[in-house]
Amino acid sequence: MERAGENRRPVVGKPVPSVREMGNRRPLKELNNLAGAHPYPRAIAKKPMLEKSGRDEKKPALVSHRPMTRKLALLLENKEQLVHPATAADAAKPGVDPQDEPIPDDTDEEIESAEDDTDMDEEEQEDIVDDVSLMDIDSVDSGNPLAATEYVEEIYRFYRENEKMSCVRPDYMSSQEDINEKMRAILIDWLIEVHYKFELMDETLFLTVNIIDRYLEKQVVPRKKLQLVGVTAMLLACKYEEVSVPVVEDLVLISDRAYTKGQILEMEKSVLNALEYNMSVPTPYVFMRRFLKAADSDKQLQLVSFFMLELCLVEYQMLKYCPSLLAAAAVYTAQCAINRCWQWTKICETHSRYTRDQLIECSKMMVQFHQKAAGGKLTGVHRKYSTFKFGCVTKVEPAHFLLGG
Repeated sequence: MERAGENRRPVVGKPVPSVREMGNRRPLKELNNLAGAHPYPRAIAKKPMLEKSGRDEKKPALVSHRPMTRKLALLLENKEQLVHPATAADAAKPGVDPQDEPIPDDTDEEIESAEDDTDMDEEEQEDIVDDVSLMDIDSVDSGNPLAATEYVEEIYRFYRENEKMSCVRPDYMSSQEDINEKMRAILIDWLIEVHYKFELMDETLFLTVNIIDRYLEKQVVPRKKLQLVGVTAMLLACKYEEVSVPVVEDLVLISDRAYTKGQILEMEKSVLNALEYNMSVPTPYVFMRRFLKAADSDKQLQLVSFFMLELCLVEYQMLKYCPSLLAAAAVYTAQCAINRCWQWTKICETHSRYTRDQLIECSKMMVQFHQKAAGGKLTGVHRKYSTFKFGCVTKVEPAHFLLGG
C-alpha cells in the first residue's frame, strides 16, 4: 500500500504504513501532493453563444463547415440589413421572402475577414488558458485544507528568499585542519545507509547533511569527532522532522559504541549553539517535491530524481549550487535519463524559474556521478536505490548525451 503525501514519496512494495508514518508532523506535510494525479477539470470561460431570433432560425447557414461565432453572425446580420431592409410592411406583403434574394458577391470576402478575426480570438483565448494552466498545478489539492493551496505561492516565495540561509561556503573545508572532503563523503555515505536502516523520512536525510555542513563551516572539528558530529546531526534532524525519534542508545549502537550517550548529548548542545538553534532552513527536498509536481511525475521519475539528488549529497563540490537549482537539475537529469531526450517543459521552467541552459552544467555533473555510482568505495546511494523498495532505478541508463550538449 502506497502512502500519498508530500512528506514521503511512494515506494514499491511498501507495507501498510504504521501510525508513526501516518503522523501529521507539520503544516507543510500535504503541500504538493504526489505529482502525476490528473487535475480536476477546470471551467474555462467560453464566448456566449448567439441567442437565436426568429429570423436566425429561418435563415439557412451559408457555409455548413464554418462555425457560427458571434462576430460572424453580427456581420451577416448587418449585411442583410443593408441589402434587404426589412420593414413591417415588407414582411406583411404576400409572396415576398427577403431571404430568397441573392447575397452580393463581396459577402464572402467579409466572411473570410470575420473568420480570420475569429481565429485570432480563439488562438488568443487558447494562450490565455495555457497561461492559466501553467500556474495551476495545485487544482488537484483545492479541496484539501492541509495542502494550503491558498498560500503555496507565498510559501515557496519565502523558501526562495531564505534558501541562502541554508547554503555554506563551497570552500569551507579549507578552514578545517584535520578533516577533508573525502572524510566528509565517507561520513555522509555511511549516514545514508543509517537513514535507510532506520527507515527515516526523506527530509530528515537532507536536513542532517545541511546541519553537518553548517556546523563544519563554523567549528573546527578533529577527525576522531567527525562521526560524532554526523550522528548528532541526525538526532537533531529526527527531532525536527520525525514523529518517532530514535533513542540515543540506538545511535550509540549504530556507531559501534565509538561514543557514549553523554558525548552525543554534549555535542548536541554544541551544534545547537553554533547554529543558533536555527533548524528551519529550506533544503533541496522542499523544492524537489514542488518541481516533481510541476513535471507531472510518475513513480519512476520521482525515484530517479531522488537518486540523482542523493548522489549529490556525497559530493563536496555540489555545495556551490543552491538547493532549488540542485532540485531542478535532478528532475531535469532524471527526465532526460528516462525519456532519452532533452526535456524541460515550459511549466517546469515556470515553476522552477530555471531554464535548461541554467541547469545544464549541474546536470552534466549529475550524469558523471550516475556513471560512476556503482563503482568505487562509496556506493551507499547506489545500493539503496538498487532495491525493489526503490524500484531498482539504478538500472536506468545515464543520460550520456547531456555530456555532449
